[in-house]
Amino acid sequence: MPQVVLKLPASTLEKMKKHYLSQLKNPPQNAIFAAKTNACTITAYRSGKVLFQGRSPESESEQWGKPDSGSLKSNSSSKQPHAFHPPQSLFTSSHIGSDEAGTGDYFGPITVAAAYVTKEQVPALKALGVKDSKHLSDRQIRDLAKSIVELKIPYSLLRLPNNKYNQWQRKGWSQGKMKTILHHQALDKLLEKISPEKPDGILIDQFSQPEVYQKHLRSEKLHLQPNVYFMTKAESHSIAVAAGSIIARSAFVKAMDQLEMDTGLSIPKGASAKVDQAAAQVIKHYGEDKLEEIAKVHFANTQKAKKW
Repeated sequence: MPQVVLKLPASTLEKMKKHYLSQLKNPPQNAIFAAKTNACTITAYRSGKVLFQGRSPESESEQWGKPDSGSLKSNSSSKQPHAFHPPQSLFTSSHIGSDEAGTGDYFGPITVAAAYVTKEQVPALKALGVKDSKHLSDRQIRDLAKSIVELKIPYSLLRLPNNKYNQWQRKGWSQGKMKTILHHQALDKLLEKISPEKPDGILIDQFSQPEVYQKHLRSEKLHLQPNVYFMTKAESHSIAVAAGSIIARSAFVKAMDQLEMDTGLSIPKGASAKVDQAAAQVIKHYGEDKLEEIAKVHFANTQKAKKW
């Protein structure tokens, strides 16, 4: 049976328990809670590990985080790196890195950015403090994104508006497929931008197994670019992925700021109870059509907001 394992902080486990409140079931021993959705069964343990198991665990787990290195597909128990794991030499070479932001947030677009960093530019980016965007404040993100652009680092950035996101979701696209297509398009645009120069490799911050990523590409008659690698937590190893992560996150932060300006309301990040309240305020002031424009309406926050 397909399954995905995430390692999450206690604060996220609390959010999840509230998120699945209406779908909770009796948890097994040593579990904090268990829930059942149409896609899979979710079991959260005190260790912070969360098991998604069933028909479509990936579609449910995507909104909470990226797979733990021990995540399994089907009945396999192998934890060996897959065939698309990057060689150590890639991190000090001239390569492209891509990452995304906004996937677990109810409000705001998904943003995907790919950046091309030559080996000569690596020291300058490290000196700037370019690193995993998850460890940076919004202000640091904005400042670093501006510095990356000023260094003339070639990049491509794509934003998926939520009205388009909702259309794709209703067509049956999982978030994994959406991210796959966005990453692929961002990489194509960047490869075209730097042509005829060719990178030594391309590293994608892994959000699904490589074979799943390729399956999504084939479903749209697309093919993987040459020398593509996948790695979880890649932004901690690759300065190019870290740069892409910062650019993507900066675009997401700007989009969220713009939403607050446009609506005159507080628009929080994430998918917490505060987000439910914000969604209820959007409905009150602008109607449900506005949510279609600015939110991922299949998240449980929508139904909770309607009950306020």
